Amino acid sequence: MTRTTVVGICGSLREGSYTRQSLRVALAAAAAAGGDTELLDLREWDLPVFDPDAEDAGDAAAFREQIRGADSVLLGTPVYHGSFSTPLKNALDYCGFDEFENKTVGLLCVAGGSFPVTALEHLRSVGRSLDCWVIPHQAAVPRAASAFEDGRLVDEQVRERIETLGREAVQYASIEPDPQSIESCENVGADD
Repeated sequence: MTRTTVVGICGSLREGSYTRQSLRVALAAAAAAGGDTELLDLREWDLPVFDPDAEDAGDAAAFREQIRGADSVLLGTPVYHGSFSTPLKNALDYCGFDEFENKTVGLLCVAGGSFPVTALEHLRSVGRSLDCWVIPHQAAVPRAASAFEDGRLVDEQVRERIETLGREAVQYASIEPDPQSIESCENVGADD
């Protein structure tokens, strides 16, 4: 039996990132559920600001290959101005249907303040436009500084949400997605 591969993309560049720490919790839960896991830390990838005329710049081809090889992808982001981070948006811009169509995608968002609903909604829309199957369960870490102590996640309710996301990334990796979404039909790529 082939094992499920789950990659987590960390959209935070901060050294002590709560997003990275949260993704590690999700990936550990995915591993415990039988998945092979890998953290794609965007600090370690050379992905210049996306230019459609240079779509293979830097590490773009290798990054896309990592996504294509995964059964499930966890997108982790801090909240910036009510949405997801620029590094994550840039990384996703290097990808398209070849990497994401019919792929299972889980969403994780970390905020310094209250519940980060809009960032999760924005990521869900991106997933729909790429014709992914976005896991209905999503994990949010509001008031992240109080959820962690000395690099450890101490909020048990938050931990359970994150671990559920990791388990479901394995559980739903082979789900048969619905027919194409209306968003994906309208998002065939820019020709500007």
